[in-house]
Amino acid sequence: MIYAQRVERIQPSLTLKINAEAAALQNGDGSVARLGAGEPDFDTPEAIKRAAHRAIDEGYTHYTAVDGYPALKQAVRDKFRRDNDLAFDSDEILVSCGAKQALYNICQTLLQPGDEALVPRPYWVTYPAQVMLAGADPVYVDAPAEEGYTLTAERLQAAITARTRLVFLNSPNNPTGRVYRDSELADIADLLRQHSRLCIVSDEIYEHLNWGPAPFRNLLNVAPDLAERCFVVNGVSKAYAMTGWRVGFVGGPAEAIARIKKVQGQSTAGTASISQHAAHAALSGDQRPVREMVREYKRRHDHIVPALNALKGIECPVSDGTFYAFADARALIERRTDLQDDQQLAERLLHEAGVAVVPGSGFGAPGRLRISFAASRETIDTGLQRLRRFIG
Repeated sequence: MIYAQRVERIQPSLTLKINAEAAALQNGDGSVARLGAGEPDFDTPEAIKRAAHRAIDEGYTHYTAVDGYPALKQAVRDKFRRDNDLAFDSDEILVSCGAKQALYNICQTLLQPGDEALVPRPYWVTYPAQVMLAGADPVYVDAPAEEGYTLTAERLQAAITARTRLVFLNSPNNPTGRVYRDSELADIADLLRQHSRLCIVSDEIYEHLNWGPAPFRNLLNVAPDLAERCFVVNGVSKAYAMTGWRVGFVGGPAEAIARIKKVQGQSTAGTASISQHAAHAALSGDQRPVREMVREYKRRHDHIVPALNALKGIECPVSDGTFYAFADARALIERRTDLQDDQQLAERLLHEAGVAVVPGSGFGAPGRLRISFAASRETIDTGLQRLRRFIG
């Protein structure tokens, strides 16, 4: 058997791998404190589930347009205007099978062999793989912990070459929880204006999971003149506890969206009809459940971060949003002769201590651990107790 090189270049998703291992070890009695999963532990709000039931009862069980139901596309447009002060026409919106597919479609549409895409590091584990699957090369731009995980225009400038085609921005950031400020976005925008070949992907899937000092803002809010080469990606998975429904969306230039639609039309075609009706209810309905979930995430954040900082060899900065704590375990690994790196630490925590976390090397940040607080307080406290016993 001969396998395509584009597949051989990539690794399985580390977050999915850890989650699968934890699920396999779980036997229903809390034997694994699962703090690795990147999905809400809340149930999908009732109004959204009722909308899905109505869609089934009313016969909305057939193929949909590749780019989404008109009513859902309008709800997406309304969401962008309401939440982000952005105006998109209908032909500038495409609904996809999760934000992940939207990102994949963009890479397939914009990147060619020989192109480069700038990936800020730490990064969501899938960005480099999607770039490589398009035949292009990821180029990593460091946003180091010592600088607050902040991507600067200077670092971006140093990474740009004649081959650079695409830049990823992710705010609130997975895994760091960092949210970009207006001034930071303005500096990046000033640089991007100097490089007209570059397109920008703004991944905002954690938008509503944000408790920073200022309201969420994206690149187009501070630089609307970049709209002709900016793609705003979002979805319902994180904010509405709808990970399994698989609905994402992208707003961008009409000409590009038409080509992205061609890519999707030859892969999955339209998103599941029932899921689209549920997503319409999520975006256009009562937003109080979202606010309630975010308040609980903030309470959990405020509980887990000090507890992690109290552990010997662990340093954990506060997050602006998401439901992750990104803990620096380098001092712990250095002082323990039985630990080589963060991957071994995560493996031993899972199999010996019964705590599932994701090693930072999967995000391009060796020595860290991504710890999810999208879990019950009981699970979090169990995980913290086991971490204390393991670390000593």
